[in-house]
Amino acid sequence: MKQNKTLVSILIINYNNAKYLKRAIQSCLQQTYNNVEILIFDDKSKDNSASVLRKFSKNKKIKIYFNLRTKKNIAAFDARNGYYYLFNKSRGDLICLLDSDDFFHKKKILEIVKFFNKNKKKNFLQNLPILLKENKKILKMNLNSNLSFWPYLAPESCISFRRLFMKIFIKKNKIYKNKFPSVWLGFRLGIFSYFRDKSFSTINKNLTYYRSYGESKKYSIFGINWFARRLDSFMYLHKITNNKISNKFNMDYLITLTLVKILNFIK
Repeated sequence: MKQNKTLVSILIINYNNAKYLKRAIQSCLQQTYNNVEILIFDDKSKDNSASVLRKFSKNKKIKIYFNLRTKKNIAAFDARNGYYYLFNKSRGDLICLLDSDDFFHKKKILEIVKFFNKNKKKNFLQNLPILLKENKKILKMNLNSNLSFWPYLAPESCISFRRLFMKIFIKKNKIYKNKFPSVWLGFRLGIFSYFRDKSFSTINKNLTYYRSYGESKKYSIFGINWFARRLDSFMYLHKITNNKISNKFNMDYLITLTLVKILNFIK
């Protein structure tokens, strides 16, 4: 896989992020590595996302898809559906995910391609984010950062992988397709890569600008849905590892399970 001949597919999911969408797309077009295709899925946005996207419709590197098949959003709270759809439309040997409110450093794709060319046995890569709040840099994450009880997993916009990895992931995860609905795709990919594919890697470079303003009110931190998502994440982790997880995970799981039961009781 020669570096300058490697096609990289950037998959962008958008829902009501018109004010950030242009910046996300431009960050892909302004990459120092040029052999990219940009696929965008808009999931019935109610803002002016469509008008933003129309401005890029004539760019040959960009393919835009709208959710016209369903009455409901299919990716608003679960990006898996939108990313799967775009993956099946893509042609790249390497795949990068990007939420429409985030954007890439101009050298990101070049660094990603270099890594995979040098590490032939690695199929999954996450880079480190630069956290943003109100469009201002607030923190550069590093490998010593500890924001949760989990081993560090970067946001979805920091994730890249080989095409073959995604094909294997989709095939092996068919039995979990409708299970653990609150578990986001980035977590599934990272856990699968680490425990099953054994190809998990993190590059110690801050290459993705990530907006840290909370995901949604539905999953506000320490709320019942937040704990329910953690519980679903543990259940997915148990399945992927065939229930062979460390005591640390088991204790965290038991605490989470207890809290979910208590919160559901007093709800």
